[in-house]
Amino acid sequence: MIRLYNLSEAEQWDACVKSFAEWDVYYLSGYVKAFHIHGDGDPYLLYFEDNGLRAIYVYLRRQTVLPGVYDSVTPYGYGGVLFEGDTSEENRKAFWESYVAKMHDENIVDNFVRYHPVLRNAEPMKAVSNVIDLGKTIAFDLVSPEVIWENIISKNRNMIRKAEKNGIEIHHGKDLELFKDFRRIYNATMDKDNAEEYYYFGEQFYESIHNDLHDNYEMFYAVLNGEIIAMSIMLYGNKQMHYHLSGSMIEYRNLAPSNLLLYQAALWGCEHGFKTFHLGGGVGSGEDNLYKFKAAFNKNSDYQFSIGKEIFDQKKYDELVALRAEQDPNFNLDSKYFPLYRA
Repeated sequence: MIRLYNLSEAEQWDACVKSFAEWDVYYLSGYVKAFHIHGDGDPYLLYFEDNGLRAIYVYLRRQTVLPGVYDSVTPYGYGGVLFEGDTSEENRKAFWESYVAKMHDENIVDNFVRYHPVLRNAEPMKAVSNVIDLGKTIAFDLVSPEVIWENIISKNRNMIRKAEKNGIEIHHGKDLELFKDFRRIYNATMDKDNAEEYYYFGEQFYESIHNDLHDNYEMFYAVLNGEIIAMSIMLYGNKQMHYHLSGSMIEYRNLAPSNLLLYQAALWGCEHGFKTFHLGGGVGSGEDNLYKFKAAFNKNSDYQFSIGKEIFDQKKYDELVALRAEQDPNFNLDSKYFPLYRA
């Protein structure tokens, strides 16, 4: 049995998610609502139950250039199927057959998944679908303040001490007014990093985080001489914290405000009973400077990031690729992007 929930059923959606022992913030209706506002597609929660196995999966349905034909993708962040109950391979295969049949019924051509490294939910999918392991991600182990500090590499500890000596203070809260400062600092960071247009979020996106995820977010910010110089939106749910969006003023980066901010946020998480604080990985899953910055917070962290690519209707997929090639003379048919017609 498969049941689909949409945003008009947010209360039932969230009750269904929270009935799973390993649910996380990325599965909540309030999380995907912000990305719906951002234009990423129409969110759905798929619920499956049969023969002692239960499963949930969140996806965004996107219109293609073919009328009434869609594709799907997990929302920004981490997701993938969560299983509970009798997870025998036979049951997982039965789930997969039902899921694929449902995608055909919904006229969904293909699907792209970003799996959840901390939940390790890519593993049970390997026997039934196409899972690709990419790079590693980093998370704090929040078992105690001592373990948090011991896991931080010595050079990073020195940066944290430096920030404290320079008089940087870390504050946190949920005031909607903080999003004005956040948007200014974050957008300036995106400008400096030559980020794609996608990563610039509108005012309504941030209002949705404040209103629809009010009980699942906390804004942390670094202050020097009364001025906010770095900010991060942290998300949390079911004993897990996540480093969501972040920005810092370039002229103060040498003072290491973000190093101190993440350390203090980890201590806050520990104090509030969270088990992990996931920082994510590098750009494109590479071990770049962003990855190295995160890795400096836990020398023992070694989470695996995986993705999934599935084509449900090869004929329509090929038609979409052909249409794109026809309309765009610069289209690269050899691109590794998935789905290819959106490259």
